[in-house]
Amino acid sequence: MKETMVDAKVTYTLEHGGKFYVVEHVPARVCKETGEQYFAPETVERIQALIKGEKKPDKVIETPVYEYA
Repeated sequence: MKETMVDAKVTYTLEHGGKFYVVEHVPARVCKETGEQYFAPETVERIQALIKGEKKPDKVIETPVYEYA
């Protein structure tokens, strides 16, 4: 059977509490056919700790927001 999953570093985005978060260089397993991303439980826990923690972000970006109406 052909392996369709590959190890990769991805950019994880999340909206939480009315704020938009971007976490770069996150380890994931990515399906080559669908692009679906899978994360280990410890990776998800670390992302949650980063967002909920007191550490300042490495950088802040400005992003435009549009309403599709």
